[in-house]
Amino acid sequence: MSSPHPPGVDQDTPVFVISVAAQLAGLHAQTLRSYDRMGLVSPGRSPGGGRRYSARDIALLQEVQRLSQNHGVNLAGIKRIIELENQVDALRSRLAEISAELEQARAELAHAQAAAEQAAAAVHASYRRDLVPVRHGTETSLVIWRPRR
Repeated sequence: MSSPHPPGVDQDTPVFVISVAAQLAGLHAQTLRSYDRMGLVSPGRSPGGGRRYSARDIALLQEVQRLSQNHGVNLAGIKRIIELENQVDALRSRLAEISAELEQARAELAHAQAAAEQAAAAVHASYRRDLVPVRHGTETSLVIWRPRR
């Protein structure tokens, strides 16, 4: 499946000027400026300072509009929702990293346990099974020594 974006451009690449972003999001350009000032959506900037919106920014603008119009959430509430969603995303990423590290640690532990078991088996195999004289008083007995496992 091919990407809908040109080569080198993904959903986070800021490519849309404010007028195009406003049209794509179904909002007025002044609304986008207000959302930017409030910190709801933070578009990239061109070298000249103009706002450049990504496909992800457009989707976020549409979500802000949906929450506001369809669910009656005020802009402060929407900002908090966005912050919490970003925090959840960051925590999920960190959890994935920790899970990968844990899996690697488990593999290393299993390898170390196998190596320790091999070393113990080699030591046990090296024991000599000799006859050992044991003296009980004046009497001498012959005992076969076998190591405990």
